[in-house]
Amino acid sequence: VVGFAGAMYAGRMQLKTLVLGEILGGTIILTDVVENYPGFIRLTGQELADKLKEHALDYKDYVEIKEQKVKEVKTHGNCFNVFTENGKKYQSRTVVFATGMKHRELNVLGEKEFSAKGVHTCALCDGFFYKNKIVGIVGGSDSAAKEALLLTQWAKKDYIIYSGEKIRPEPVNGTRIERKVKEGKMEIIYNTNVKEIKGTDKVTHVIFDKPYKGSKEFKLDGLFIEIGAIPRSELAKNIGVKTNEKGEIIIDRDAKTNVHGVFAAGDVVDTKFKQAITGAGEAVLAVYSAYTYVNTTEMVCPIDDESITEQKKKSKK
Repeated sequence: VVGFAGAMYAGRMQLKTLVLGEILGGTIILTDVVENYPGFIRLTGQELADKLKEHALDYKDYVEIKEQKVKEVKTHGNCFNVFTENGKKYQSRTVVFATGMKHRELNVLGEKEFSAKGVHTCALCDGFFYKNKIVGIVGGSDSAAKEALLLTQWAKKDYIIYSGEKIRPEPVNGTRIERKVKEGKMEIIYNTNVKEIKGTDKVTHVIFDKPYKGSKEFKLDGLFIEIGAIPRSELAKNIGVKTNEKGEIIIDRDAKTNVHGVFAAGDVVDTKFKQAITGAGEAVLAVYSAYTYVNTTEMVCPIDDESITEQKKKSKK
């Protein structure tokens, strides 16, 4: 949605704009309910993404959206060449990175072996398969709380497994969790880590680092992991964009990076409060900065070697 928000403003500013993404809409399309995006009391993440995409494409003379994974970005003079995995290459005067984050893994025995066989990272995607079953959710953030709440729609019982002493949901979700605990639909296991995931063809139980109710073995039909995310900043770092110790792209108040012509927004940047609305706002700032940049900078986009070769062939004819 961050890219779509930026594209909409780019269209308004009559900037020729191409949005590229492996999964259009980003991770918010995996969110069941969005209740904190201004203008919409309640809608799904997919619905929000669709609305922003539709708004961006209203400027169809300037905005194009393609579902293509970018594998590399290279500087080219003071322009950029963007290469996708399907062999396409696009040249641009500016680049806005809105590449988001990827789920952090537990890195324990059995995690990879049982991926999609009881180990998941998306309750909306896979929760339905655990109707009337017992599931665990690893994590203590608001994201983990929302995953746990969603899973109560299907699961017989949820167990939030957290390494700390107190989970950190937003107040409204904290209240909802308290209600589910009282109803017997949910339980929270504190100061505990999952050390191993075991099963046969599917997950049957996990091993804790300390006994819970007398045993380190704990029976579960499924385990959902929500322990944070890692910024997808590799493409930016490869062209010299600076990141912080977390790997987040460092931007200023105008969404500029240290590389001229490169801007960034959303979960991949170093702002503390990461929400769909803050990311959308950053994208708008990034596009405005890009607009100012292309209108005040002499652009030098060298002709590619292959283009020069083609021109020579034509001149010989």
